[in-house]
Amino acid sequence: MAAHPLENRVLLSGIETPKSWTLDVYEKQLGGYEGARKALKMEPDAIITDVKNSGLRGLGGAGFPTGVKWSFIPKNSGKPVYLVCNADEGEPGTFKDRQIMEHLPHRIIEGMICAASAIRSETGYIYIRCELRLAIERMREAIEEAYKAGYLGKNILGSGRNFDLTVHLGAGAYICGEETALIESLEGDRGQPRLKPPFPAVSGAFGCPTVVNNVATLGNVPAILLNGAEWFMKLGQNTARAAGTFVYSVSGDVQRPGYYELPLGTTLASIVNDVCGGPLPGRKFKAAYPGGSSSPLLTAEEFDVKMDFDSLGAKGTMLGSGAVIVLDDRRSIPEICMRTARFYAHESCGQCVPCREGTKWTYLILKRLVKGEATKKDIDQVVDACNNMAGKTICVLSDACAMPVTSMIKKFRAEFEAVVRPDSESQPVLPKVSGQMAALMATIRERKNPS
Repeated sequence: MAAHPLENRVLLSGIETPKSWTLDVYEKQLGGYEGARKALKMEPDAIITDVKNSGLRGLGGAGFPTGVKWSFIPKNSGKPVYLVCNADEGEPGTFKDRQIMEHLPHRIIEGMICAASAIRSETGYIYIRCELRLAIERMREAIEEAYKAGYLGKNILGSGRNFDLTVHLGAGAYICGEETALIESLEGDRGQPRLKPPFPAVSGAFGCPTVVNNVATLGNVPAILLNGAEWFMKLGQNTARAAGTFVYSVSGDVQRPGYYELPLGTTLASIVNDVCGGPLPGRKFKAAYPGGSSSPLLTAEEFDVKMDFDSLGAKGTMLGSGAVIVLDDRRSIPEICMRTARFYAHESCGQCVPCREGTKWTYLILKRLVKGEATKKDIDQVVDACNNMAGKTICVLSDACAMPVTSMIKKFRAEFEAVVRPDSESQPVLPKVSGQMAALMATIRERKNPS
């Protein structure tokens, strides 16, 4: 995809170059592995300091300062340290990591070499969802090339440092984008989040200190080491809280959907209008998810907001993975709301009752509402269900359902009320039960109420 005039490509630099995924092109035309060469000569703490000073934050959604995360790794635990690249990319609307893996796989490997040098890791994994077939193929080929060139393996480039890297496939579960669920899956167990503490930095993969970073986060590290922390900070809003560039994935009702690398803090209005060409002919913007389907909706009147972690947080939403999903005035918000809840009900791992039951009931009530079978009371029941989910589970999947649903009801309540039945009382939402379960329930009733 050719660069837009307003883009400032750093992470995506060279993505349009023919055969950019090969080692030959990456080295000779894109200056590949110079950052890794520098990192191999630096002291681990010096690498961490540079990354801290750059203001680089986790670009997979959490936004936690990367250098700080690395500094949590204990120095003398006596255990192996593992580095994991989270390439699961399961957030609806997100497709930036896929592009990097398909076109610039060596940039990820180079970033992992730098990160491994910083945290003293000798083993790394790239956890990729199994549907991304081309990305998997390109990453495996790139790793093979890197081994042959001496960038991976024992005594890398004569530095005395070792680093082995393996691609591990996920089965396509959204929950495995959460770092502890990812670690469980990596270990061969069911992908379910762990209670914290202990945090992965102390006890992660195989009970050892572990760092999990997103594809884009790791891909930025080589350029930071080569150009300096101050250079990276100035790419964004020149503050430690909004440094560097960000790859926004834009989909939905715009004229030019795609992925764009822009200064972190570019306004949503500028992204959808100046970069993406505005609404489709004859349409008007209605709303947008600013950070994937788990982020609370912004109305068209709220588009003049900076797309960075703190600015969006102040608006009651979040940047997340930077997946901007745009909705125009044709879209039914209740239907969008129902589809959002359906996704999270399907993807819940079922470990926590508020999530397992709350997402299901939220979806079922919204389904009835869209069909015109619900009442106003049901709208309030959805809000109550979401309030009982948010902040009450091991991970934030239930929050990921509750936050956008409640934002849609709050900001577009008139649309929800326009499709309900006029009755004052709602009908109970009964789940389907198997014949065996129905027989068991009948037995229980008979024992409670013997004739």
